[in-house]
Amino acid sequence: MFITFEGVEGAGKSTQISLLNKSLIELGLKTLITKQPGGSILGEKIRNLILNPDEEDKPIPMTELLLYIADRAHHVETVIKPALAENKVVICDRYTDSTLAYQGFARGFEIETLEKLNKIATGGLRPVRTFLLDLNPEDGLERIKKFRSATKMDRLEREKIDFHQKVRTGFLQLAEREKERFSIINAISSQEEMARQILQIVKTDLQKIKSVG
Repeated sequence: MFITFEGVEGAGKSTQISLLNKSLIELGLKTLITKQPGGSILGEKIRNLILNPDEEDKPIPMTELLLYIADRAHHVETVIKPALAENKVVICDRYTDSTLAYQGFARGFEIETLEKLNKIATGGLRPVRTFLLDLNPEDGLERIKKFRSATKMDRLEREKIDFHQKVRTGFLQLAEREKERFSIINAISSQEEMARQILQIVKTDLQKIKSVG
């Protein structure tokens, strides 16, 4: 099973991914936690180029987009597909929807073009379930600032609030368009309640997959 987590900065994806992973292991399932960008050795280098570039040579929007796509192509073939072939539950922090939300709705690239690039990079591999942790971007950024100073925030986290609002709008529109795949989780809820909702949905999905198999 392939599961992805999406959301604005500071929505709590890492925490919920960790909690879900722990629950699935307790159920006796093999799992893999990964992320985009940065889910491979090459991906970590690409991630650093995107999020923490040299100040005098930051990537322009087109460069940023193509770096994300390059990371995705490599990541899918070298990490995600092999794990799925081993019957692991793959839990990925960000995937194709982030490109549509960030580069499409926020940066202004044509959604249809981005969808084509995503399809090329992934070979058509789509998640069974996508959890959108929905949160007001201002609240998410405040959470981040509690753990590290503004000078240690990455390039995307330092974008203007209007950018982050567009990202949230994009995610919500994507979720509305694909209601069967997306599950919207209120990220204001307690960690325990969010984890309970997420695990219940995943259990239901696993039962459906098992019955089909």
